Amino acid sequence: MSHSDAAAWQLPWRGLGLSSNLNAADQPHPYRLLAESPGLFDFVEYSAPLSLDETRQHASLFPEMWERRGNVPVLFHPVHLNLYGPELEPVKALKDLDAHARAVGSAWVGNDIGWWHSGGQPFPGYLYFTPPFTEAGVRDSVAHALHVQSHLSVPLALENPAAFAKRGELHVLDFMARVHARTGLPLLLDLGHLLSYQLAAGLPLEAGLDGFPLDKVIEIHIAGGVITRRSGRGYYVDDHTQPVREELFGLLESLLPRCPSLRAVTFEGDGHPSEVAALTLRRLRKLVSTWPRPPLELTPVKEPAPALTRESEPWSLYEIGYGAKEEAGGDAEGARAETDFRLAVVAEELDRDWPLSRLLLAGTRDGLRTFTASKEFRELFEGLGRSLGQAFAAWTRRQLREHPEDGLAAAVTFETFLPNAFTRPVPAPGPGQVGLAEDVRVGGFPVDLTELVFAAKSLRRHLTGRAWACEVLDVSGLESLTQVARRPAPGPWTFVVRRRGRGLEVLSVPPSLLQVVRSLAQGPRPVEEVPAPVLAEGRALGVLRRG
Repeated sequence: MSHSDAAAWQLPWRGLGLSSNLNAADQPHPYRLLAESPGLFDFVEYSAPLSLDETRQHASLFPEMWERRGNVPVLFHPVHLNLYGPELEPVKALKDLDAHARAVGSAWVGNDIGWWHSGGQPFPGYLYFTPPFTEAGVRDSVAHALHVQSHLSVPLALENPAAFAKRGELHVLDFMARVHARTGLPLLLDLGHLLSYQLAAGLPLEAGLDGFPLDKVIEIHIAGGVITRRSGRGYYVDDHTQPVREELFGLLESLLPRCPSLRAVTFEGDGHPSEVAALTLRRLRKLVSTWPRPPLELTPVKEPAPALTRESEPWSLYEIGYGAKEEAGGDAEGARAETDFRLAVVAEELDRDWPLSRLLLAGTRDGLRTFTASKEFRELFEGLGRSLGQAFAAWTRRQLREHPEDGLAAAVTFETFLPNAFTRPVPAPGPGQVGLAEDVRVGGFPVDLTELVFAAKSLRRHLTGRAWACEVLDVSGLESLTQVARRPAPGPWTFVVRRRGRGLEVLSVPPSLLQVVRSLAQGPRPVEEVPAPVLAEGRALGVLRRG
């Protein structure tokens, strides 16, 4: 059924909801939280790929969500849905989105107006690009929104995007009102995103709300975030793992009576331990009624999508955002803050797999900008199928070709081949046996980088500790790491590596334990063959296990 087949859209009252990425390892676990506190919230709003099959495959909480969707309704808040950018979403992807939303019974689909992905690759950290708040930005966003809605049988709710820089003559609320007026689509008001714009523009939190069509708002988001200040200006970082700011609670309370079409309030509590999420939900529960309201009836949108002109120049925003060029006029301070945040996210992601190479070749802001302004990074978003780590590896190889350095080359080569240590599984020890821990492997390398591994960890700790005291991360200290990289010890080197989250960690273990670990790499051994003190030490370090 397409949107034009329905006589009216019926939007039920959903009440208070909790967001989830449908990963059982993430906090909070929505269904455990409900089991411990029945009635704490009414629905789950989850983020997942557009394809239902892909979600089934990768979302570990999907079976429970599917089983319980009858008594715990869901709203689908997809990832990788472009409502801005140089290219429209493929029709196949939108058909998958519609099938997904209908299958789970999502009464509507909401998403930020932003450019989320390109060439099949999401921007690192899902940091989308916000359109400029100009007439050109309105026209390009309208083209995207109506294109998406034309393939949906449920309403698309348009969410105001987060902003670091003030770009354009329109207030974000005026921008959203114009997009609504030209599409007829309902609105999703994110309070933290609104705060981010007000700070960028130097305005009070409630500025612009009096003329905004609050009667078209069907959902409100409230989430955690951090305000940082530099050069006398504040920036709101939309980090859902942080506590909700007090002014957002106050704004929500003032807005609830002014939004007659409101169907849902969602707490985006990603990363909050259950007991912390419960505190926020109890506070919100006092504001959001458990009593159902009559369904809201909306007329389906039949407006054809206009052509996408790209006149708002999204690729120019990309180049500014990743430091390939400077903001030409306008909000240069805000643009720099946005670039800094994007660089920080890139550094964090690279440090999972390239902790040595990243510090040595891109340890400074300029070094990171050299990478993100490179053709290797740009090609990530042009459909070449690479990962961020593969792009970084290609870039490092080019840097070393252009500026040969044996010490740096050894570090890059080591981290390139480090994942190969996990190509063979480790047999589990049987009863009365000792073996390697499941996520531990033994590797070898032609030269000994023990000192470099130690130096990188030690220097990170030292510089971070000083930064807390003096409010400056003194990256000039990285020069000492380059010295160490130039003096590797003779090999061969045997090392222990362990999976740590989504990355790998090279461990420093004493010689007596290393000898046992090397022997156990060939297979488990009887427990009596391992000296008791070594076994105790290995288990304490998490590198050995008993059957």
